[in-house]
Amino acid sequence: MNAIAPEVWLRLAHERPIGDALQARLAAPEITQRLVAALDSEGKRHLLVRLNVNEAAAEDKLSRGIDVTTRNLAMHEHGEGRYLDITCHDAAGHDAFNLIGGEIAMQLNAPPNNAPKVVAQVLTKWRRFWGQLMRPILPREQQLGLFAELWFLSVWLAPQVGPVEAVSRWRGPFGARHDFESQVLSVEVKATTANRAIIHHINGLEQLVPPEHGALQFFSLRLHEEGGGANTLSILVAKCRALLETHAEAAIAFDNALAEAGYSPMHESDYDTIHLRIVEEALYRVVDNFPRITPAMFKDGVPSGIESVKYEINLAGSSHLIIAAAPADMQL
Repeated sequence: MNAIAPEVWLRLAHERPIGDALQARLAAPEITQRLVAALDSEGKRHLLVRLNVNEAAAEDKLSRGIDVTTRNLAMHEHGEGRYLDITCHDAAGHDAFNLIGGEIAMQLNAPPNNAPKVVAQVLTKWRRFWGQLMRPILPREQQLGLFAELWFLSVWLAPQVGPVEAVSRWRGPFGARHDFESQVLSVEVKATTANRAIIHHINGLEQLVPPEHGALQFFSLRLHEEGGGANTLSILVAKCRALLETHAEAAIAFDNALAEAGYSPMHESDYDTIHLRIVEEALYRVVDNFPRITPAMFKDGVPSGIESVKYEINLAGSSHLIIAAAPADMQL
């Protein structure tokens, strides 16, 4: 992911301005001439975007630790005029601010590059993740699980019901019993990198219990981690966002779900280091002979004192339960 280089701020820090003045230099000259990095007398970081004559002023006070105002500025070497002033008030967010600046720079370099719209879109995206900025990177198993859910959403479900409906059915990040839910169908999604068989970890006795109304299906995604793999978690996130380009509300819901799942753009470069190849994928019907443990199997109820149950299933002998072995075979 592109970002404002830390050296930009280091060079600015050599000459702290006085009063209301700003010490400024181009933030990413190799990408755009419209974005300026600046430091004020308090050491706060600013990103300044020069507004064209036909571009409207903008204000944004909704984001914690960052805001946007429109200012008339006269800056040596950068010209006099109206600027969008994006100010970072939280030093803990400096790394994120660099990433925000890099994303703004890239979008300003691409038509129609309307500055107020670009800034609003980028900040709207990052606002949903600001609370996750200091969270650690997702553990490997959670990365694989999230990858599987996004793969099912974008490759399997969206072509069947449309991307907006697919996002509305994605309920796993919000604590739902099954990863995807609708009035007639629920789908539990699992990923595995096991080589010897199709082994999946099941968490709890309720995870493979069908909903009260409708059917339950199980999506299995077998992956192999290898340097030449074409897929990464951050690439898949970008593909999902591309599906939602013209659906603003669904895009917001998608990013909200990502944030709930613990995903943060701060770690996208790290998520890009795990390259995955799709080995095998299939959608199964969860019926009586599907391998599972449920509360109904205990004649007198779950034994007293049992707090939780985790177990593994092997789907190697369950090929007769496969509904679809490829997205094109899926029928809803």
